[in-house]
Amino acid sequence: MAKKEMKTNAMRMVENEGISYIEHTYDVSDGVPDGLTVARRTNQDPDHVFKTLVTQGDDRNYYVFVIPVTSKLDLKACARAAGVKSVEMIPQKDLLRITGYIHGGCSPVGMKKRFPTYYDETVVLFDTILVSGGRVGLQMEINPDDLIALTNGKIAPLTAES
Repeated sequence: MAKKEMKTNAMRMVENEGISYIEHTYDVSDGVPDGLTVARRTNQDPDHVFKTLVTQGDDRNYYVFVIPVTSKLDLKACARAAGVKSVEMIPQKDLLRITGYIHGGCSPVGMKKRFPTYYDETVVLFDTILVSGGRVGLQMEINPDDLIALTNGKIAPLTAES
């Protein structure tokens, strides 16, 4: 008998809105891979694969930033986008408590609470992007316009120049 795959909160929310997506799974038997490894294991261009990062502003609110796995977050640019003086990454140990997701499986969709969400400006270059599907080993390929609308997201320059 085939093992039934469990739907994640992210998958359920996307489906409930009638948004189509393609599920991509990959091997995690050797631990949580970095973003470039995820791109390689899902046979995707790394520029199309986005990671979800959670920060806290100097105003004590949480902010979510979605950027290409090949990029680094520019905290000053993120603070400007969020309209606060500064933001800093939350400690990894706090991710589950705050979002309901673990490191490597954090999706911009389906967190415990809805936080202001910002997408790097490069998101508009693609018909589809990959983001975490809500667990390690699962990516959702989705239209960025649908994703941005679903999360009430905003587009801004968020990454540091290499």
